Amino acid sequence: MLRAYHNEAARLVQSTLPLDPASVTGLVWLDLLQPTAEEDRLVEQLLGVDIPSQAEMEEIELSARLYSEDGAEFMTMTGLHKLDSDEPGKTPITFILKGETLVTVRYAEPKPFLAFTLRAQKAKSTACGSGEQVFLGLLESMIDRTADALERVGNEIDQISRDVFGKKKSSAKQLQQDLRSIIEQIGAKAELLTMVQESLVSISRLMAFHIAPNGDVTRAGRDARQLVKLIQRDAVSLGEHARALSSKLNFLLDATLGLINLEQNQIIKIFSVAAVVFLPPTLVASIYGMNYDIMPELKWEFGYPFAIALMILSAVLPYLYFKKRGWL
Repeated sequence: MLRAYHNEAARLVQSTLPLDPASVTGLVWLDLLQPTAEEDRLVEQLLGVDIPSQAEMEEIELSARLYSEDGAEFMTMTGLHKLDSDEPGKTPITFILKGETLVTVRYAEPKPFLAFTLRAQKAKSTACGSGEQVFLGLLESMIDRTADALERVGNEIDQISRDVFGKKKSSAKQLQQDLRSIIEQIGAKAELLTMVQESLVSISRLMAFHIAPNGDVTRAGRDARQLVKLIQRDAVSLGEHARALSSKLNFLLDATLGLINLEQNQIIKIFSVAAVVFLPPTLVASIYGMNYDIMPELKWEFGYPFAIALMILSAVLPYLYFKKRGWL
């Protein structure tokens, strides 16, 4: 899908398709969403650039993600989508800046793109005067979306912490199920934070590339340099926050595994104490189970009650001793 936008009265207005080469001078943004081969060829003819394929966008080498070619900047970042769902994902997003026109190539629909487009179409904004301004506006929107996701994850981690260290009044079986659910939640949050950190690092690299001078010419315009530095600072600070949340998750994971070990040790302790408690009665029963000719208690009228009482006493005394020492 190809969407084309031009600036009209400080608003982003969608252009009618099909486009012709004469209209490219007024365009500020060409958005390729899951483009077809025909749409790629059309944009290549309009701007004189080669549109990277999805496989090329997914390459992780820095030289394949950030480079200049044919008078245009090619910048690929790791974007995030479906952050509000149980299955968030990451997707490569390529920004191509040539002159006053921005081309975006993507194969997913992150909400920041839609939010920025709607905002720029409804209200007057300085973020749609040129392709570079649209580019920075999109990155700002993605940073804001990432910040919201980190805030939500932070609140969920706080709830997990309360669940881990709160008073446990449930049964042992229910407690084990709860702890297993907590481990699954921790794993999901850790995976999301990893993707967030990867996305923020890619944004920082992208901004550093855009603001760096290319020979005697600075890629970013003078008015945009301050905004670029602001986006860089936001990405760095959010990355530090994401790492702090990851550290807290690691601590909660260790604590949860420790609680599971304590529960397992408690079960083993019960079996150990039971074995020790029943060992003396077993010894008494074994002694009086021997068939020797000379055993006075065999002929004694109260021999059987005496043996039973002795076995009970030999079981009760160890139990009381363990209870007094606090082992039970």
